[in-house]
Amino acid sequence: MTKKKIAVLFGGQSSEHIVSCMSVANVAEQINTGNYELLLIGITEDGHWLRTDSIDDIRSGAWRESKAEAVISPDATKQCVIIAENGNMIQEKIDVVFPVLHGPLGEDGAVQGLLEMAKIPYVGCGVLSSAVSMDKLYTKIIVDDLGIRQADYVPVMSWRMKKNMDEVIRKIEEKFSYPVFIKPSNAGSSRGVSKAENRRQLILGLEEAAKHDRKILVEEMIYGHEIECAVLGGGQKPVQSSGVGEILAAADFYDFEAKYFNEESRTVINPLLPDGAAAKVKKAAEAIFNAVDGYGLSRVDFFVTDEGEVIFNEINTMPGFTAISMYPMLWEAEGISKKDLIAKLIELAFER
Repeated sequence: MTKKKIAVLFGGQSSEHIVSCMSVANVAEQINTGNYELLLIGITEDGHWLRTDSIDDIRSGAWRESKAEAVISPDATKQCVIIAENGNMIQEKIDVVFPVLHGPLGEDGAVQGLLEMAKIPYVGCGVLSSAVSMDKLYTKIIVDDLGIRQADYVPVMSWRMKKNMDEVIRKIEEKFSYPVFIKPSNAGSSRGVSKAENRRQLILGLEEAAKHDRKILVEEMIYGHEIECAVLGGGQKPVQSSGVGEILAAADFYDFEAKYFNEESRTVINPLLPDGAAAKVKKAAEAIFNAVDGYGLSRVDFFVTDEGEVIFNEINTMPGFTAISMYPMLWEAEGISKKDLIAKLIELAFER
């Protein structure tokens, strides 16, 4: 059997660059090399595309020293990667792309648009679903129409902060009492997210979030279990949701450091929740995935209160595949191994 060639993209220009590099090694190791020949392409934080031949080089960071440039051509008649090395240039035809990219310019429809132009099958959500799901503000607008409860919020534009910060603070304080959460609208892995207990912390949090995006959300504080649910499918394959998992953060909240670098943070699969809450989470996760025109995979995050109320938090169209990431863990609990999960995702790419 002739092997198909799969280009695996990682790194990227977002603040989640390091998370992508952690995820991709785990993805690449699970791809069946009996069926697929791997082409690993890393994107540096300043946007330079490089080929690397080694997962070990990804883990060590040595891939950034590669002398082989590799870019995907948008030419739909070629469906290829253009590789330039030592003055030589070749075109290498590829059959499918797995974009293990998190955050803006990777998970927001930008790379998906390139692959649509090139007519190359790819894993994950399409342009529309990637874009609206990356943007928390527009996700909230869509979910509002579903009748699913979500955290109340105040949208803030960074230019309004520069023009009149006092007016921005006044509107927030009129709506909410402290504490509140501040989030960049387009960011993931809790980058730029903070909790404010007072006005000074609110101002600092807004300034930090503005480093990541020009649109910011200030949300009410929700007290409850932090719950995640994995979704798989789309198109001709019926959408299915996993069981649920709970985040037990080793910090005041599940920020970037707690997620990836604090070994005391824990995840619990199928935790004890108020009666019927897990089923409500699963139903809501599927409804939200369909509402944003999801395809392939997503992880949908919620809060569940002690009274059993389910409150939507956010959706991630390319969830992490790090050693502690919930998405693959949830499917393993359903009897789907990481290797089988990756195979299913690639199959979905071809079906689309």
